[in-house]
Amino acid sequence: MSSSVPVIPHFIGGRRVEGTSGNYADVFDPSTGQVQAQVALATTEEVRAAVENAKVAQPAWARTNPQKRARVLAKFVSLINDNMQELAELLSSEHGKTVPDAKGDIQRGLEVAEFATGIPHLLKGEYTDNAGTGIDVYSMRQPLGVVAGITPFNFPAMIPLWKISPAIASGNAFILKPSERDPSVPLRLAELAIEAGLPAGILNVVNGDKVAVDAILHDEDIRAVGFVGSTPIAQYIYETAAQTGKRAQCFGGAKNHAIIMPDADLEEVADALVGAAYGSAGERCMAISVAVPVGKETADRLIAILKPKVEALKIGAPTDPQVDYGPLVTQAAKDRVLEYIQIGVDEGATLVVDGREGDVVGDPNGFYVAGTLFDDVQKHHRIYQEEIFGPALMVIRADSFEDALALPSEHDYGNGAAIFTRDGHTAREFARLIDTGMIGINIPIPVPIAYHTFGGWKKSGFGDLNQHGPDSIRFYTKTKTVTARWPKADLTDAAGNHFVIPTMD
Repeated sequence: MSSSVPVIPHFIGGRRVEGTSGNYADVFDPSTGQVQAQVALATTEEVRAAVENAKVAQPAWARTNPQKRARVLAKFVSLINDNMQELAELLSSEHGKTVPDAKGDIQRGLEVAEFATGIPHLLKGEYTDNAGTGIDVYSMRQPLGVVAGITPFNFPAMIPLWKISPAIASGNAFILKPSERDPSVPLRLAELAIEAGLPAGILNVVNGDKVAVDAILHDEDIRAVGFVGSTPIAQYIYETAAQTGKRAQCFGGAKNHAIIMPDADLEEVADALVGAAYGSAGERCMAISVAVPVGKETADRLIAILKPKVEALKIGAPTDPQVDYGPLVTQAAKDRVLEYIQIGVDEGATLVVDGREGDVVGDPNGFYVAGTLFDDVQKHHRIYQEEIFGPALMVIRADSFEDALALPSEHDYGNGAAIFTRDGHTAREFARLIDTGMIGINIPIPVPIAYHTFGGWKKSGFGDLNQHGPDSIRFYTKTKTVTARWPKADLTDAAGNHFVIPTMD
């Protein structure tokens, strides 16, 4: 551990707790490449301490009526709004996305917290009167107990809020293991939750690596786990959770396609693609990384419009209000993108704009990669088959709508896909037939609003229930069904007299 930088602690039992493992991870300023802090990595025992706090606090929280829990969440939302600028700057300093983009990250999380304030309605069960003679059947939704979330670096506010909010609204206690790359915002969110009135122990934050992940997966008191990250880890967590008797919802990688029909307005499409492909340096699971123009003329025109737009992107320090996007999160992330650019060249794709040579107005030691644009990409290319997770857009040409439709449907990933067209029939067929979980029609990043569900298919998602919307409440609760019959009471005294007014005799 370096003595020259601050150390980011855990948050257990309603307060900051210094790490005891002696293991730390560097937290970088991506715009300069310098270490700005270190974060303590939890031991199995530290994870267990968080679970014990949660286990003690949860029963009383579960007994708190849903309306009172909703009031705490509403205050939590208010405090996050009050501290928006501080949170956004903190997020930007560790992740590298611009401050406006960081505010968007927080806002999309807030929307799910706002949705969860409707928990009194969302927890209402079903009722059947006189299902049999004198028999009523009804159901109730009850919390699971202690649940956990393992969240990624690319949305250090949004994804934790997507998981925390419905879980605690439903009466659970929550263990959050955020990314060790940008852990400060999750810590501040936990502090704001306490300020909002959340009882100590209901939200605990343990920072860590695989040791902490495995401790969560093997802890018998944790009843469910949610994850967002890469597909191999999503599959590992899903399989391990199943083996240890936990519910799991795990979301992995993506390769999101945008199909461009000949009737689309290509200027508007190009602007949409630039924002969707290069915003946040492409570090979004819903980023568009594949454009599929239908027909040679459409493709040629699209490339001609896209090329100068990509070349004109301004890349630099995320605090600069003039930049379009900032650095990637780490040097390893930058190296990965640069490696994929070379792979694309070696595979024979046409490198229209080379992000290795683009202008950057930031510190030369920052983790910057300029916008990259490939044309003539083929289905067998690695840059098409694998997720790059950086500012790179590839164009794979299709001769027909049917050929274009097959590309995202046959790909291993199935997060999202979009179509740009003015023809309603084509759009309808696309929405009905495409084999992905989320669809955009003239919308480049089809992320559903908070009261609908978010989730991909195939290798992009593991589990039966998705994030936010009604699915999130189903995931964090269990259904109890009651079948009741009440025999008619015998309201007579020992002498056989019917009671009209009860007495004390």
